[in-house]
Amino acid sequence: VLRSLGIPTRVITNFNSAHDTNINLSIDKYIDVSGKTLHLTEDSVWNFHVWNESWFIRRDLGSFYDGWQVLDATPQERSKGIYQCGPASTRAIKEGDVNMDYDSPFVFAAVNADCVTWKQYSNKRKERIYSDTRKTGKCISTKAVGTNTRVDVTDNYKYPEVKEISFKISYSQYKNTLMDDRKILVTAM
Repeated sequence: VLRSLGIPTRVITNFNSAHDTNINLSIDKYIDVSGKTLHLTEDSVWNFHVWNESWFIRRDLGSFYDGWQVLDATPQERSKGIYQCGPASTRAIKEGDVNMDYDSPFVFAAVNADCVTWKQYSNKRKERIYSDTRKTGKCISTKAVGTNTRVDVTDNYKYPEVKEISFKISYSQYKNTLMDDRKILVTAM
C-alpha cells in the first residue's frame, strides 16, 4: 500500500528477534535453585521476525529521525491499547532513544535486547547468573533492488558489538578473583 502511494518501502528480516513482553529491554529466563525453568515471563527469542520499513520525513520527531521507519503489520503486543507498531525511527533504535513514542523500546529490544538468566530463590530474591549481549539482532536483512541477493542492514539498527577479549590466568589466580569479584569472566587454564 505504501509503495502504491509513492513511499519507498522494503521488507526487513531480523534473525534472532527478541520479543520483550514487559519492555524492560531484556529477555529474561528464570530458573529455580535446581535448574528447572520457571515460567515467570512470556519473553522469547524468535528465529526471525519480519517487518516493513518506509522512508519518512519526521516533522513530529525532528529531522535527526528522518529516514527509514519501522512499521510492523503483525504486532504481538498492544501499543496505546491497540495492536500496532511504529513508525519507529531506525535512527532512534540505533541511538538507543528508547524513551520515544511509536514503539521504539519494543523495536530496540527486538534487535538489541540482552538475554538474561536469573536464579530465583524461594524468598523472592533473584540473582543474575548469565547474560548474553549478542544473541539478538544477529543479521538484519532486506532484499536488494532488482536481484535476489540479501543486503545486510544491521548497521542501520545497531552499532557493531564490542569484541570479547580472551585472556588466560592460572587456576589459583582465577580462584582468588572469585573472592574479589564474582562478575569477572575468565578462562581458567
